[in-house]
Amino acid sequence: MDDLFYQNLLENLYDGVYYVDRERVVTYWNAAAERITGYRREEVIGRPCAANILRHIDENGVELCQNGCPLTATMQDGQPREISVYLHHNAGHRLPVSVRVSPVRDASGEIVGGVEVFTENAQLHKVQQDLEALRFTALRDELTCVGNRRAAEMMLETHLYELRTFDFPFGLIFLDLDHFKKINDRYGHAVGDQALRLTAASISGVLRRDDLLARWGGEEFIVLLCDVDSALLERIAQRIRVFIQRSFVVLGEDKVSFTASLGATLARHDDTPQSLIARADALMYRGKQAGRNKVTMG
Repeated sequence: MDDLFYQNLLENLYDGVYYVDRERVVTYWNAAAERITGYRREEVIGRPCAANILRHIDENGVELCQNGCPLTATMQDGQPREISVYLHHNAGHRLPVSVRVSPVRDASGEIVGGVEVFTENAQLHKVQQDLEALRFTALRDELTCVGNRRAAEMMLETHLYELRTFDFPFGLIFLDLDHFKKINDRYGHAVGDQALRLTAASISGVLRRDDLLARWGGEEFIVLLCDVDSALLERIAQRIRVFIQRSFVVLGEDKVSFTASLGATLARHDDTPQSLIARADALMYRGKQAGRNKVTMG
């Protein structure tokens, strides 16, 4: 059998395979390695694996490429190894894999490199996916599919810490739909639920990537806006107000419109989550008293 046969054999394996020389430079990278890691062979071949292309870490978070590399150990003592690690996928996430490492010898028996065969740790990967799904569900409002109160509380704590530690500014909007009880009483809770979903969608259409929207409870929402001053905070709040005002629920021949009152404020270094929410809530209530469908800054 010629070299082409063995090359085709490696290319058709389900497991990822790569080979490094004694200097740990990658000289072979099969198709399954591309599929599992997201790295194309031209991105990998010719580069030392110590350049942390994949950045293998163990279950304790220790990086193995610089300290504890199984390939290096195997090329030193000639002993095969099997280990479970997490590699860095090209898309950015950590991927659990099972790794088997063997030395490669020349005709004289001298070790000239090492080969790593790796495959996704499907069972661990599924457990991690299930845990992430549970975490996502625990922080999501079931009706509107935005963050829930718990998600908002967590992000408030994080943003306040970053404000005090790094002076990263942020603003908060407390929003309450106007006359929401009348909508429920007149049209029914199904229409009220649709109004809440439309509100969440309208707000989401205004926000930037790093902003957070959460349903605080009932017809109340809060918005956390990163890196804003008072002027930008007010502009975004006004856009949210207008977007909601222009939303409506179609009910037969009727269109059920609704509005919202918003209180907007910049976080202060001495704020707690409770004081920040209370201030924005009071501003929102002041807008209700002034006629509703307003943004009140403070």
